[in-house]
Amino acid sequence: MSYDVSLWKDKQIVSVPRHEEGGTYALGGIDIADLNITFNYANQYAKYDFSIKDIDKQLAGNWIKTMESVVNVLGTVCDKDYWESTPGNAGYALNILLGWAKQHPDAMFRVLH
Repeated sequence: MSYDVSLWKDKQIVSVPRHEEGGTYALGGIDIADLNITFNYANQYAKYDFSIKDIDKQLAGNWIKTMESVVNVLGTVCDKDYWESTPGNAGYALNILLGWAKQHPDAMFRVLH
């Protein structure tokens, strides 16, 4: 199971730097703000009173400080196994969303699960 997180403005997904991260991805990457994050990381986020579901239908800019705080504690050093619930894996995924929020603070997150 997973969360599909995207960032929208004016009824379309916003553009972001090309990426291949996430539980599912397009070979060669995509340049839209769409990221699949495994439910496995939920326990890492919960330690800091955060859930990916919290950002659903919320302005990205309103979450920058919270995401920065959680990423700073979790870190961004990934395990070789994407599915492993490690602080670094969870922090790395959240850091991607944080980057998008900084790039498009006036866009809205959508989270499907």
